[in-house]
Amino acid sequence: MTLARQNALACRMKPYIRLLKRRVIMQISEWRKVVGEMVRDHMRSPQMEHYFSVKMNQQRAQLMITQLGLYIRHRRDCWALVSANCPVMAVKQAILRHEFGEVIKDQYSEYGHLHLIIRQAEKLGLSADEVIETKPIASTTATLYAWAWLTHAKSWIEGLSALTVTEWTNDDRLLNDAGGGHSTRMGKRWTEDMGLQWRDMPNFAAHAEADEEHSDMFLPFLSEYATGEKEQLALTAVKESLDLFALYREGVAKAMEEIPLK
Repeated sequence: MTLARQNALACRMKPYIRLLKRRVIMQISEWRKVVGEMVRDHMRSPQMEHYFSVKMNQQRAQLMITQLGLYIRHRRDCWALVSANCPVMAVKQAILRHEFGEVIKDQYSEYGHLHLIIRQAEKLGLSADEVIETKPIASTTATLYAWAWLTHAKSWIEGLSALTVTEWTNDDRLLNDAGGGHSTRMGKRWTEDMGLQWRDMPNFAAHAEADEEHSDMFLPFLSEYATGEKEQLALTAVKESLDLFALYREGVAKAMEEIPLK
């Protein structure tokens, strides 16, 4: 085949090559569907059903909210690790936007989201110092260590996938037919069992809304960068992170059940 014919054939093949590439790369809508189904399976797991079934009182709610405070603070370390591992400036910028709202201020708090935890804990009779100085239960320690390792030792794509999916568990759009995301379902539980109003649960109220935006925030980067072999790495990281979340919630559920329900 002459060079001219080779060039002509290559030109004719370009549209088909582009089409093939488009077909093997998951688009944003496909990522949303696949990850969404993984989250729905997670929320139907025995561990999560157990967690949502536990009756609440003030002491049990205190344990839950203080462990959640540890979890939220630890997220800040994990997002920093993902950013440090990532060479893509657009991803770093998105992480900074995400973390500005979590750490500095957004429409839900002028002092960051840890302040939402403190305000909600105050409705349960806890002080800010008691929230900050609380000790993790064993399952919280283990799962936070695991997330730290995952976001430090694995690739930034795996770390990003592992972190962003945890916010999907608050997405009422995805989980409406199951009673809502975590914050909505747990807010209803607190109202039914303790008579608290949504204004008394600012952390739940905020994350029922904020995490819908956060669920969408990093999907374009997964579609663009989690391709080829990296696609499966990202999905495995999603599964591992959801498994860790189930362990974390199960540990909280068991610890709450050790507190007498008066």
